[in-house]
Amino acid sequence: MQTNPRLNIRQVIWANPVGADLRAAQQAELDARFGTSDHEPGPPPSEADTAVFLVAHDKASGQPVGCGGLRIVDSCTAEIKRLYVLPYTRGSGVASSILAALEAHAHSLGITSITAEAGSVQTDGRQFYENSGFVPVPNFGPYIGLEHSYCYAKAIDSHSAAHTAMA
Repeated sequence: MQTNPRLNIRQVIWANPVGADLRAAQQAELDARFGTSDHEPGPPPSEADTAVFLVAHDKASGQPVGCGGLRIVDSCTAEIKRLYVLPYTRGSGVASSILAALEAHAHSLGITSITAEAGSVQTDGRQFYENSGFVPVPNFGPYIGLEHSYCYAKAIDSHSAAHTAMA
């Protein structure tokens, strides 16, 4: 689903070099925010468990501006992983557009619930999920018992992605 006329959002393989560069930029930012590189509980996402990985490009410049993926948890649940936009594009709708496209992909895969996690230093991420219709839920999976993790969930259907894109 293309939700932002200024973007081209494309599905790419996990190993795509542009996607890898965006994920590396995200991890470097998180390392700086947390003050350590040890801030992700559980196994990091990989090609083997990421059903969909998207990269958004600015149409005018062709430059990559963000990315995001879906990790399948079970037959009806997926977790948002590596949702990231470059700092200079924040607040311009890039993240919402990527999220809407991920929700559309999830729906097409038969997923009815998506989850997400943001850490204590990611106040912007937590606010983004809450503004996008996610509700706080008890920590799940590798986040159980972690004080610095905040978990969210959102039921999705055929109308969810369109609503997210308009938020």
